[in-house]
Amino acid sequence: MLSMQAPFFFPTAPFLLFVFAASTIFHLQQRLGKIQHTWEFETLELVTTETSPSPRLGHQTSPQLKGMWTINAIGRLGNQMGEYATLYALAKMNRRPAFIPPQMHSTLAPIFRITLPVLHDSTASQISWQNYHLNDWMEEQYRHIPGEYVRLTGYPCSWTFYHHLRAEILQEFTLHDHVRKEAQNFLRGLQVNGSRPSTYIGVHVRRGDYVHVMPNVWKGVVADRRYLEQALDWFRARYSSPIFVVTSNGMAWCRENIDASRGDVVFAGSGIEGSPAKDFALLTQCNHTIMTIGTFGIWAAYLAGGETIYLANYTLPDSPFLKLFKPEAAFLPEWVGIAADLSPLLKH
Repeated sequence: MLSMQAPFFFPTAPFLLFVFAASTIFHLQQRLGKIQHTWEFETLELVTTETSPSPRLGHQTSPQLKGMWTINAIGRLGNQMGEYATLYALAKMNRRPAFIPPQMHSTLAPIFRITLPVLHDSTASQISWQNYHLNDWMEEQYRHIPGEYVRLTGYPCSWTFYHHLRAEILQEFTLHDHVRKEAQNFLRGLQVNGSRPSTYIGVHVRRGDYVHVMPNVWKGVVADRRYLEQALDWFRARYSSPIFVVTSNGMAWCRENIDASRGDVVFAGSGIEGSPAKDFALLTQCNHTIMTIGTFGIWAAYLAGGETIYLANYTLPDSPFLKLFKPEAAFLPEWVGIAADLSPLLKH
Protein backbone atom coordinates (compact mmCIF):
# COMPACT_ATOMS: atom_id res chain seq x y z
CA MET A 1 0.00 0.00 0.00
CA LEU A 2 2.80 2.43 0.86
CA SER A 3 4.64 1.75 -2.41
CA MET A 4 1.50 2.38 -4.40
CA GLN A 5 0.73 5.70 -2.64
CA ALA A 6 4.24 7.13 -2.82
CA PRO A 7 4.07 8.16 -6.49
CA PHE A 8 0.76 9.97 -5.74
CA PHE A 9 2.09 12.17 -2.84
CA PHE A 10 5.67 12.78 -3.84
CA PRO A 11 5.08 15.35 -6.61
CA THR A 12 2.99 17.60 -4.30
CA ALA A 13 5.37 17.73 -1.29
CA PRO A 14 7.56 20.59 -2.63
CA PHE A 15 4.41 22.55 -3.43
CA LEU A 16 3.06 22.10 0.10
CA LEU A 17 6.44 23.08 1.54
CA PHE A 18 6.44 26.21 -0.62
CA VAL A 19 2.90 27.14 0.46
CA PHE A 20 3.80 26.64 4.11
CA ALA A 21 6.94 28.77 3.84
CA ALA A 22 5.18 31.52 1.90
CA SER A 23 2.34 31.59 4.39
CA THR A 24 4.77 31.83 7.30
CA ILE A 25 6.70 34.71 5.69
CA PHE A 26 3.45 36.53 4.86
CA HIS A 27 2.15 36.31 8.41
CA LEU A 28 5.49 37.37 9.84
CA GLN A 29 5.46 40.44 7.61
CA GLN A 30 1.92 41.21 8.68
CA ARG A 31 2.90 40.82 12.33
CA LEU A 32 5.95 43.05 11.93
CA GLY A 33 3.80 45.63 10.17
CA LYS A 34 1.40 45.68 13.09
CA ILE A 35 4.24 46.01 15.57
CA GLN A 36 5.77 48.88 13.62
CA HIS A 37 2.37 50.58 13.43
CA THR A 38 2.00 50.19 17.18
CA TRP A 39 5.41 51.74 17.77
CA GLU A 40 4.50 54.67 15.53
CA PHE A 41 1.17 55.11 17.35
CA GLU A 42 2.80 55.02 20.77
CA THR A 43 5.40 57.56 19.68
CA LEU A 44 2.69 59.86 18.38
CA GLU A 45 0.76 59.53 21.63
CA LEU A 46 3.86 60.40 23.64
CA VAL A 47 4.51 63.53 21.61
CA THR A 48 0.93 64.78 21.78
CA THR A 49 0.72 64.05 25.50
CA GLU A 50 3.78 66.15 26.22
CA THR A 51 2.42 69.06 24.19
CA SER A 52 -1.18 68.72 25.30
CA PRO A 53 -2.21 69.96 28.73
CA SER A 54 -5.67 68.44 28.72
CA PRO A 55 -8.16 66.69 26.42
CA ARG A 56 -10.62 69.48 27.26
CA LEU A 57 -8.28 72.00 25.65
CA GLY A 58 -8.68 70.19 22.36
CA HIS A 59 -4.91 69.92 21.86
CA GLN A 60 -4.50 66.17 21.43
CA THR A 61 -6.08 66.14 17.99
CA SER A 62 -4.50 69.41 16.81
CA PRO A 63 -1.04 68.70 15.34
CA GLN A 64 -0.75 72.35 14.22
CA LEU A 65 -0.22 73.48 17.81
CA LYS A 66 3.31 74.68 18.38
CA GLY A 67 5.36 76.36 21.05
CA MET A 68 4.82 76.45 24.79
CA TRP A 69 3.01 78.87 27.08
CA THR A 70 3.41 79.30 30.81
CA ILE A 71 2.74 81.93 33.48
CA ASN A 72 4.46 83.35 36.54
CA ALA A 73 3.65 81.67 39.86
CA ILE A 74 3.49 84.55 42.33
CA GLY A 75 1.38 85.19 45.37
CA ARG A 76 -0.44 82.72 47.56
CA LEU A 77 -3.32 80.36 46.82
CA GLY A 78 -5.89 82.82 45.44
CA ASN A 79 -3.37 84.56 43.18
CA GLN A 80 -2.05 81.30 41.78
CA MET A 81 -5.57 80.01 41.13
CA GLY A 82 -6.19 83.15 39.11
CA GLU A 83 -2.94 82.72 37.21
CA TYR A 84 -3.71 79.06 36.48
CA ALA A 85 -7.24 79.75 35.24
CA THR A 86 -6.04 82.65 33.09
CA LEU A 87 -3.28 80.58 31.49
CA TYR A 88 -5.76 77.76 30.88
CA ALA A 89 -8.24 80.09 29.16
CA LEU A 90 -5.82 82.22 27.13
CA ALA A 91 -3.78 79.24 25.91
CA LYS A 92 -6.96 77.62 24.66
CA MET A 93 -8.12 80.88 23.07
CA ASN A 94 -4.77 81.31 21.28
CA ARG A 95 -4.40 77.60 20.46
CA ARG A 96 -1.16 77.07 22.36
CA PRO A 97 -0.13 74.23 24.69
CA ALA A 98 0.00 75.36 28.33
CA PHE A 99 2.42 74.32 31.09
CA ILE A 100 2.65 75.44 34.71
CA PRO A 101 5.76 76.10 36.81
CA PRO A 102 6.68 73.59 39.55
CA GLN A 103 5.92 76.19 42.22
CA MET A 104 2.34 76.47 41.01
CA HIS A 105 1.97 72.71 40.93
CA SER A 106 3.24 72.52 44.51
CA THR A 107 0.63 75.07 45.61
CA LEU A 108 -2.40 73.76 43.73
CA ALA A 109 -1.94 70.03 43.19
CA PRO A 110 -2.23 69.01 46.88
CA ILE A 111 -5.71 70.58 46.95
CA PHE A 112 -7.15 70.33 43.43
CA ARG A 113 -7.29 67.84 40.56
CA ILE A 114 -5.52 70.16 38.13
CA THR A 115 -4.53 68.75 34.75
CA LEU A 116 -2.04 71.14 33.15
CA PRO A 117 1.42 69.54 32.91
CA VAL A 118 4.45 70.85 34.77
CA LEU A 119 7.26 72.70 33.03
CA HIS A 120 10.34 71.92 35.07
CA ASP A 121 12.89 74.62 35.76
CA SER A 122 15.64 72.79 33.88
CA THR A 123 13.56 72.96 30.70
CA ALA A 124 12.28 76.48 31.27
CA SER A 125 15.82 77.79 31.68
CA GLN A 126 16.70 76.63 28.15
CA ILE A 127 13.88 78.57 26.50
CA SER A 128 14.04 82.15 25.28
CA TRP A 129 10.75 83.38 26.68
CA GLN A 130 8.69 86.31 25.51
CA ASN A 131 7.22 87.91 28.62
CA TYR A 132 3.69 89.21 28.10
CA HIS A 133 2.16 91.33 30.88
CA LEU A 134 -1.55 90.98 31.65
CA ASN A 135 -3.81 93.46 33.36
CA ASP A 136 -6.27 92.10 35.89
CA TRP A 137 -9.10 92.06 33.35
CA MET A 138 -9.64 90.64 29.89
CA GLU A 139 -8.78 92.80 26.88
CA GLU A 140 -9.43 92.16 23.20
CA GLN A 141 -5.73 91.94 22.29
CA TYR A 142 -5.33 88.94 24.59
CA ARG A 143 -7.29 86.90 22.05
CA HIS A 144 -4.39 87.28 19.61
CA ILE A 145 -1.17 87.18 21.61
CA PRO A 146 1.82 86.72 19.28
CA GLY A 147 4.65 84.33 19.99
CA GLU A 148 5.15 80.61 20.40
CA TYR A 149 7.12 80.67 23.67
CA VAL A 150 5.22 83.07 25.90
CA ARG A 151 5.39 83.59 29.66
CA LEU A 152 2.33 85.46 30.88
CA THR A 153 3.04 87.83 33.78
CA GLY A 154 1.03 89.86 36.27
CA TYR A 155 -1.62 89.02 38.86
CA PRO A 156 -4.65 88.13 36.71
CA CYS A 157 -7.65 87.02 38.76
CA SER A 158 -10.74 88.09 36.89
CA TRP A 159 -13.76 86.12 35.78
CA THR A 160 -13.56 88.04 32.49
CA PHE A 161 -10.69 85.77 31.41
CA TYR A 162 -12.28 82.39 32.07
CA HIS A 163 -15.98 82.64 32.96
CA HIS A 164 -16.98 81.40 29.48
CA LEU A 165 -15.19 78.16 30.49
CA ARG A 166 -16.76 78.01 33.95
CA ALA A 167 -17.57 74.28 33.79
CA GLU A 168 -13.97 73.46 32.87
CA ILE A 169 -12.51 75.78 35.51
CA LEU A 170 -14.71 74.21 38.18
CA GLN A 171 -13.47 70.81 37.02
CA GLU A 172 -9.83 71.92 37.24
CA PHE A 173 -10.42 73.16 40.78
CA THR A 174 -12.25 70.07 41.98
CA LEU A 175 -11.10 69.25 45.50
CA HIS A 176 -9.36 65.95 46.15
CA ASP A 177 -11.75 63.53 47.84
CA HIS A 178 -9.97 63.56 51.19
CA VAL A 179 -9.95 67.37 51.31
CA ARG A 180 -13.64 67.58 50.41
CA LYS A 181 -14.72 64.83 52.81
CA GLU A 182 -12.87 66.38 55.75
CA ALA A 183 -14.68 69.68 55.17
CA GLN A 184 -18.06 68.02 54.71
CA ASN A 185 -17.66 65.90 57.83
CA PHE A 186 -16.93 69.04 59.83
CA LEU A 187 -19.97 70.85 58.43
CA ARG A 188 -22.26 67.88 59.11
CA GLY A 189 -21.37 68.09 62.78
CA LEU A 190 -22.46 71.70 63.18
CA GLN A 191 -25.69 72.75 64.87
CA VAL A 192 -27.67 75.94 65.34
CA ASN A 193 -29.04 76.01 68.87
CA GLY A 194 -29.24 72.23 68.96
CA SER A 195 -30.71 71.77 65.47
CA ARG A 196 -29.17 71.02 62.12
CA PRO A 197 -28.66 74.15 59.99
CA SER A 198 -30.78 74.70 56.89
CA THR A 199 -28.13 76.68 55.07
CA TYR A 200 -24.35 77.01 55.32
CA ILE A 201 -22.74 80.39 54.67
CA GLY A 202 -18.96 80.55 54.41
CA VAL A 203 -17.43 83.76 55.79
CA HIS A 204 -13.93 84.80 54.80
CA VAL A 205 -12.39 87.79 56.55
CA ARG A 206 -9.14 88.95 54.95
CA ARG A 207 -6.89 90.76 57.37
CA GLY A 208 -3.16 90.09 57.84
CA ASP A 209 -0.96 92.52 55.89
CA TYR A 210 -4.03 94.19 54.35
CA VAL A 211 -4.81 95.86 57.69
CA HIS A 212 -1.79 98.11 57.14
CA VAL A 213 -1.33 97.99 53.37
CA MET A 214 -4.85 99.09 52.43
CA PRO A 215 -4.91 102.41 54.35
CA ASN A 216 -1.23 103.24 54.01
CA VAL A 217 -0.59 102.26 50.39
CA TRP A 218 -3.88 101.89 48.55
CA LYS A 219 -6.09 104.50 50.29
CA GLY A 220 -8.54 101.79 51.23
CA VAL A 221 -10.03 99.89 54.15
CA VAL A 222 -10.63 96.30 55.15
CA ALA A 223 -13.96 94.96 56.37
CA ASP A 224 -15.07 96.27 59.74
CA ARG A 225 -17.52 95.03 62.36
CA ARG A 226 -20.47 96.90 60.86
CA TYR A 227 -20.00 95.41 57.39
CA LEU A 228 -19.98 91.88 58.78
CA GLU A 229 -23.10 92.55 60.84
CA GLN A 230 -24.90 93.78 57.72
CA ALA A 231 -23.76 90.79 55.68
CA LEU A 232 -24.84 88.25 58.30
CA ASP A 233 -28.19 89.98 58.73
CA TRP A 234 -28.73 89.91 54.95
CA PHE A 235 -28.65 86.10 55.04
CA ARG A 236 -30.57 85.84 58.31
CA ALA A 237 -33.43 87.71 56.66
CA ARG A 238 -33.56 85.17 53.84
CA TYR A 239 -32.98 81.81 55.52
CA SER A 240 -34.68 80.41 58.60
CA SER A 241 -31.76 78.76 60.39
CA PRO A 242 -28.46 79.50 58.66
CA ILE A 243 -25.05 78.87 60.14
CA PHE A 244 -22.04 81.08 59.45
CA VAL A 245 -18.70 79.29 59.09
CA VAL A 246 -15.98 81.87 59.73
CA THR A 247 -12.45 81.58 58.35
CA SER A 248 -9.78 84.26 58.45
CA ASN A 249 -6.10 85.02 58.77
CA GLY A 250 -7.12 87.15 61.74
CA MET A 251 -9.27 84.80 63.80
CA ALA A 252 -8.66 86.62 67.08
CA TRP A 253 -10.13 89.82 65.61
CA CYS A 254 -13.10 87.85 64.25
CA ARG A 255 -13.92 86.38 67.67
CA GLU A 256 -13.90 89.86 69.16
CA ASN A 257 -15.91 91.57 66.43
CA ILE A 258 -18.44 89.03 65.13
CA ASP A 259 -21.42 88.53 67.41
CA ALA A 260 -21.86 84.80 68.04
CA SER A 261 -24.49 85.15 70.77
CA ARG A 262 -27.28 83.84 68.54
CA GLY A 263 -25.64 80.45 68.32
CA ASP A 264 -25.40 80.58 64.52
CA VAL A 265 -21.71 81.50 64.16
CA VAL A 266 -18.83 79.04 64.34
CA PHE A 267 -15.18 80.10 64.18
CA ALA A 268 -13.93 77.20 62.12
CA GLY A 269 -10.84 78.35 60.25
CA SER A 270 -7.31 77.53 61.24
CA GLY A 271 -6.01 80.84 59.93
CA ILE A 272 -2.73 79.22 58.84
CA GLU A 273 -1.75 80.99 55.62
CA GLY A 274 0.86 78.39 54.75
CA SER A 275 -1.73 75.58 54.87
CA PRO A 276 -4.89 77.06 53.34
CA ALA A 277 -6.55 73.82 52.20
CA LYS A 278 -8.80 73.34 55.24
CA ASP A 279 -10.15 76.90 55.31
CA PHE A 280 -10.64 77.00 51.56
CA ALA A 281 -12.42 73.65 51.46
CA LEU A 282 -14.80 74.71 54.23
CA LEU A 283 -15.79 77.81 52.29
CA THR A 284 -16.34 76.01 48.99
CA GLN A 285 -18.52 73.34 50.59
CA CYS A 286 -20.93 75.95 51.95
CA ASN A 287 -24.04 77.04 50.06
CA HIS A 288 -23.31 80.78 50.03
CA THR A 289 -20.46 83.18 50.76
CA ILE A 290 -19.65 86.36 52.63
CA MET A 291 -16.28 87.68 51.54
CA THR A 292 -14.38 90.84 52.30
CA ILE A 293 -11.43 91.59 49.97
CA GLY A 294 -8.73 89.49 48.34
CA THR A 295 -8.48 86.72 45.78
CA PHE A 296 -8.87 83.92 48.37
CA GLY A 297 -12.42 85.05 49.09
CA ILE A 298 -13.20 85.69 45.44
CA TRP A 299 -12.24 82.14 44.49
CA ALA A 300 -14.06 80.61 47.43
CA ALA A 301 -17.24 82.39 46.33
CA TYR A 302 -16.71 81.48 42.67
CA LEU A 303 -16.36 77.77 43.45
CA ALA A 304 -19.12 77.66 46.05
CA GLY A 305 -21.67 79.23 43.74
CA GLY A 306 -24.83 80.43 45.41
CA GLU A 307 -25.31 83.96 46.67
CA THR A 308 -22.32 86.13 47.52
CA ILE A 309 -21.97 89.31 49.57
CA TYR A 310 -18.78 91.33 49.08
CA LEU A 311 -17.25 94.54 50.41
CA ALA A 312 -17.78 97.23 47.76
CA ASN A 313 -16.16 100.64 47.18
CA TYR A 314 -13.45 100.02 49.75
CA THR A 315 -10.99 102.58 48.34
CA LEU A 316 -11.09 106.32 47.83
CA PRO A 317 -11.82 107.43 44.25
CA ASP A 318 -8.21 108.55 43.74
CA SER A 319 -6.71 105.28 45.02
CA PRO A 320 -3.78 103.97 42.94
CA PHE A 321 -5.28 100.52 43.55
CA LEU A 322 -7.99 101.30 40.98
CA LYS A 323 -5.34 101.50 38.26
CA LEU A 324 -4.59 97.83 38.86
CA PHE A 325 -8.00 96.57 39.91
CA LYS A 326 -11.43 96.93 38.32
CA PRO A 327 -14.25 95.93 40.69
CA GLU A 328 -16.58 95.12 37.79
CA ALA A 329 -14.02 92.62 36.50
CA ALA A 330 -13.46 91.06 39.93
CA PHE A 331 -16.98 90.53 41.26
CA LEU A 332 -19.63 88.71 39.27
CA PRO A 333 -22.58 90.94 38.30
CA GLU A 334 -25.03 88.86 40.34
CA TRP A 335 -23.02 89.21 43.55
CA VAL A 336 -24.30 91.75 46.07
CA GLY A 337 -22.00 94.52 47.29
CA ILE A 338 -22.28 96.37 50.61
CA ALA A 339 -20.40 99.66 50.56
CA ALA A 340 -17.47 100.01 52.93
CA ASP A 341 -17.21 102.76 55.52
CA LEU A 342 -14.43 105.04 54.27
CA SER A 343 -14.69 107.56 57.13
CA PRO A 344 -11.48 106.32 58.85
CA LEU A 345 -9.53 107.39 55.73
CA LEU A 346 -11.07 110.87 55.75
CA LYS A 347 -9.90 111.56 59.28
CA HIS A 348 -6.24 111.61 58.28
